[in-house]
Amino acid sequence: MGILGKIFTWWDGATIGTSLFTARKGSKVGEDHQGNIYYQGGVDVNGLPRRWVIYNGANDASRVPAEWHGWLHHSIEGAPESFLPPPRIWEREFTPNATGTVNAYRPSGAMEKGGLRQKATGDYEAWSPDAS
Repeated sequence: MGILGKIFTWWDGATIGTSLFTARKGSKVGEDHQGNIYYQGGVDVNGLPRRWVIYNGANDASRVPAEWHGWLHHSIEGAPESFLPPPRIWEREFTPNATGTVNAYRPSGAMEKGGLRQKATGDYEAWSPDAS
């Protein structure tokens, strides 16, 4: 991405302002398996350390793993790696939020699937303003 893209876009990585702030005030705490980098620096209005993430790709909060979400919101103090239990065999790999993509869930009556749905089964009666 060129310099103009960095100045005028916020949805794909860090802007120039965020990059400068991170370089001046941030200290790297860690990185997750998706390549997102987590920083800490300064103090917020509540006296807590200020924490933020620089995404590797699109800025989508659903791409923050649960352990790093807890760290960002001060639920845990140290780097999440030291607080993680071993992975369970039934745990699935992360899948990104599919809303707005071709992989999004679409029920049978959705316009993208033709807009047709099954008829009501008789337990439904349409409201009419003239009904008494």
